[in-house]
Amino acid sequence: MQAPKGLKQAQDIANLLDMAVKIPFIGVRVGLDFLVGLIPILGDTIMLLASLRIVHLAGKINVPTDIRKLMLRNALLDYGLGFIPIVGDIVDVFYKANIKNVRLMERWWITENKGAVDAHTQALLADWEAH
Repeated sequence: MQAPKGLKQAQDIANLLDMAVKIPFIGVRVGLDFLVGLIPILGDTIMLLASLRIVHLAGKINVPTDIRKLMLRNALLDYGLGFIPIVGDIVDVFYKANIKNVRLMERWWITENKGAVDAHTQALLADWEAH
């Protein structure tokens, strides 16, 4: 069983925005959200639009409204913190709103599809044991 295309797209976007580059020597991962967010106002606004794409994809795969509201809150909090000089940039390194939002989507999808995922896993296990 495969996750829906929208969830996979959201995962790819979140990884690009929050985890694309590993900072040498300290091993912390940052993404475009941090790098583009260094441009005052415009950078944060562009990254908010990218974050809203993940929320939009959640709607396309029928993630419930209450979860999408939480996702929107995460994106807006990240956006708002970006306006605080220096502190906002430091927070961007650690507060990975896009990854958090994708985790919310993943948890919802697994909960909704637990039976099918378990059956698929059992089938794969049986096939593996047969060989």
